[in-house]
Amino acid sequence: MIDALTLDQMRIFVAAVDEGSFSAAARRLGRVQSAVSQSVAALEQNLGVALFDRSGKTPRLTAGGEALIKDARRLLERADEMKARAASIASGVEPELSLAVDPIFPHEPLIAGLKGLAHAFPKLPVTIFTENLGGSEQRLRDGVAQFAIAPTGLNGAGDLVAEFLAAFDVVRVVAVDHPLAREPEPIPRATLEPYVQLVLTDRTPLTQNFSGGIVGHHVWRFADLSTRLEFLLAGFGWCNMPLHMVREHIAAGRLKALTLAEQDPFQFRVHVMRMRGCEIGRAGRWLIRDLQRLIAACPAAYRASGAA
Repeated sequence: MIDALTLDQMRIFVAAVDEGSFSAAARRLGRVQSAVSQSVAALEQNLGVALFDRSGKTPRLTAGGEALIKDARRLLERADEMKARAASIASGVEPELSLAVDPIFPHEPLIAGLKGLAHAFPKLPVTIFTENLGGSEQRLRDGVAQFAIAPTGLNGAGDLVAEFLAAFDVVRVVAVDHPLAREPEPIPRATLEPYVQLVLTDRTPLTQNFSGGIVGHHVWRFADLSTRLEFLLAGFGWCNMPLHMVREHIAAGRLKALTLAEQDPFQFRVHVMRMRGCEIGRAGRWLIRDLQRLIAACPAAYRASGAA
């Protein structure tokens, strides 16, 4: 019967194939040869398939054995993965890690941090949601993300716990062939207002009444930063962008950073957010600490003071 199959039988089957004989498999496993032979015979009986041709000096896989050895290896791999994951959970690591990340967070430290995470916790499944504006907070409220890396909650809700992670400078930019690029600086707000402002939006109710940073009378809305950047480069209007996303375009002469008469320090202050009462697991805390280290190692990449 199939129910009588055991992992031990599978391991002996694989060892016999890998070692080329029952006696060699017995030596590898620290068993007597008779126990190996009996286990293989029991497996054949349970499966109803002859796995080895024993007519020669050494047993050889039958056609059925050739087909089933692949299944046996997969079963053992999954069993080993299950044991490793159970050991990880027992040591305080969450069964899986899910996080929501606002796209304004720079990709370089995020990718480097996740690479380190994969090395430190190789069996940990990870899910990453990239969400604009209120999207990250919504993922928390929907219960699909354990924590979010994003600007603090737009509605100031008391059920969120936020820990400061990093600040990223923001610049007002426009394509070099846009009329605003030729305006005398510093540019007053009244000069900006008639021109199209490219802003971000999302589909969550959390941002329905949010108008932070909008000064233009004519607004185009985009659901993601990368699309908005393409329209910005094409000269459709001006917008506020994280410095790290446009620094190279400014240096290459494709975009111009605008100096405003009402210039004020403008930053995205990014926090790690979680629902109150929901603690971040060991792997999540490891990732957060590594992101802090990575960002601190190259502050000039994200601050205007480091611009060339």
